[in-house]
Amino acid sequence: MMEWNFNNEMPIYLQIIDRFKMDIANGSLKPGNKVPSVRELALSAGVNPNTMQKALSELERDGYLESRRTSGRFVSDMGNQADSLKNDLAHKLCSEFCEGMAKVGFTPEQSLTVYENYLKSLKKE
Repeated sequence: MMEWNFNNEMPIYLQIIDRFKMDIANGSLKPGNKVPSVRELALSAGVNPNTMQKALSELERDGYLESRRTSGRFVSDMGNQADSLKNDLAHKLCSEFCEGMAKVGFTPEQSLTVYENYLKSLKKE
């Protein structure tokens, strides 16, 4: 079962959607995987089943999940959309990084230098 960590920065159903998208992008949820029931997910996440249903319905509407009568929900086979999802998530993370660095007072060029130095430090470990 998934481990859930919610914050107060955005609505919970959006955080659930983001979590599913991240798990699809990184391969934790693969095409064809069965998604637990709304009740099971809501219980494990500690949220109202209506909140979980709203998130899953939106994921289904956007093509990330598909319903099969009497069988439940499954991760969709997105084909090339999976790469697009990864790129969209990466762009969002980069945007958040840049916004955070700007709040600290760094220019884009300084932020890039900080990031490059960070990567170099990882190689040394």
